[in-house]
Amino acid sequence: MPGSLEPLDLGVQIPYHFRCPISLELMHDPVTVSTGQTYDRPSIESWVATGNTTCPVTRAPLTDFTLIPNHTLRRLIQEWCVANQSFGIERIPTPKQPADPAMVRSLLAQASSESSPPSSRLTALRRLRGLARDSDKNRSVISSHNVSEILLEIVFSDTGSDSSELSHEVLALVVMFPFTESQCTTVSSDPDRVAHLTRLLFHSSIDVRVNSAALIEIVVAGTRIPELRAQISNVDEIFEGVIEILRNPIAYPRALKVGIKALFALCLVKQTRHKAVSAGAAETLIDRLADFEKCDAERALATVELLCRIPAGSAAFAGHALTVPLLVKIILKISDRATEYAAGALMSLCSASEESQREAVAAGVLTQLLLLVQSDCTDRAKRKAQLLLKLLRDSWPEDSLTNSDDFACSEVVVPF
Repeated sequence: MPGSLEPLDLGVQIPYHFRCPISLELMHDPVTVSTGQTYDRPSIESWVATGNTTCPVTRAPLTDFTLIPNHTLRRLIQEWCVANQSFGIERIPTPKQPADPAMVRSLLAQASSESSPPSSRLTALRRLRGLARDSDKNRSVISSHNVSEILLEIVFSDTGSDSSELSHEVLALVVMFPFTESQCTTVSSDPDRVAHLTRLLFHSSIDVRVNSAALIEIVVAGTRIPELRAQISNVDEIFEGVIEILRNPIAYPRALKVGIKALFALCLVKQTRHKAVSAGAAETLIDRLADFEKCDAERALATVELLCRIPAGSAAFAGHALTVPLLVKIILKISDRATEYAAGALMSLCSASEESQREAVAAGVLTQLLLLVQSDCTDRAKRKAQLLLKLLRDSWPEDSLTNSDDFACSEVVVPF
């Protein structure tokens, strides 16, 4: 019967010379090495990166490691892909060529030259940012040229002005690269530089504000001297600027991501957490909690727990009608870390307020905590849950356990 016939195999054979000799897969970015052999770029780069110094096919020594794009072969492969589209073959995109070290050096020299016209320096910075956006490898090539040091000098070359298009472009570029501890210390120990970044938090451009917050977070996180970290977080209006970024519409997700990283880094300084509370951190975090992606939600909850440890923060969160119900709901919902932070925040709130205890019980925290202590969650989360259960024992409804078949043995799991 026709219906019982197996479908025909319409697979197409990839021509041998279109396959990479290393991976045996269709080449997407064919490059030729010094021996004249052609390989797919990722394959030969991986081969060399593991310490090999010979050509995989000929075994002849590679006299240099320059990879020359084989444009003719790449175009032939693309034409073959188009000709075989009916077999489900997709045309490979034309690859972007990696940054050339010599060109990177030239662009950095052009960007940092004060004698060059501003338009020329701006063009160089934009080309560098385009290269950095293209790939991790490009960023690695650019980073190897002491780029952070060079760009930081441009960022802070005129701290008295906040309107320079050049400084805004370099600010967007510098946050794409890692900083050394000494570079972070250099920025954090200079009040004028910190004040400059703080002013940029209130710039009319959202991109400038977010990039300024990103640089603040990098510097605070990279500074190991507690006094310098406290010095930054103690600057007037720095919390207001960062928290205002978190209030941006969800249509600009980078603002949320950068804003919460900066706020968390600043809140790690215990003696200035009250400034975050005064700036409205509690209300903003609770209002935006549902908008964060997983990793950022964990960081937001960690920030909530940190702020709940001080009386002003505990009172501010307790005063928001959604705080306790949201924290109860989050338990076991996002991740082990999120659960641990939520339980810790609830512990602080319920320790400070009987009203928070009643809200937690009404929101169903008992069931959540009993599930938590019987789950595969972290030991720290379980300890927090056990402490919270003990704290709330007097607030439990009399029939909360006796009418529950699911938790009839809970008193064995959570001994008090």
